[in-house]
Amino acid sequence: MNILLTILQAVQILTAIGMIGLILMQHGKGADAGAAFGGGGSGSASLFGASGGANFLSRTTAVLATVFLASTLALAYFGNLRTTAAPSGSVLEGVMAPAPATSQPAAQPGTTEVPAGDAAPAGAAQIPGQ
Repeated sequence: MNILLTILQAVQILTAIGMIGLILMQHGKGADAGAAFGGGGSGSASLFGASGGANFLSRTTAVLATVFLASTLALAYFGNLRTTAAPSGSVLEGVMAPAPATSQPAAQPGTTEVPAGDAAPAGAAQIPGQ
């Protein structure tokens, strides 16, 4: 499984680099695409032909984008597969939660104790709701 993930990562990285290069080579809609590949749209000495430059670059970019999306989805699917038989190797799996410690001794049965901080002064009467 690790070999498959490594191959998918390599494909994804290579397609990302290829897409970056192709996108940077393309011109905007307002720019003259023929000027980049030789001579003002004459077509005789251009690299991809008279109208083939924009079509070739855009189609190649679309193919690379499709491969990139497919490899991303495959990495997401295969990367999230969990096997229940093998341990995950987490350090925290073997740690047990400590029992909560009590700081005050338990009250004797039959008595009601009020903690010292909550006691009212000796002469004050407590009014409910305050």
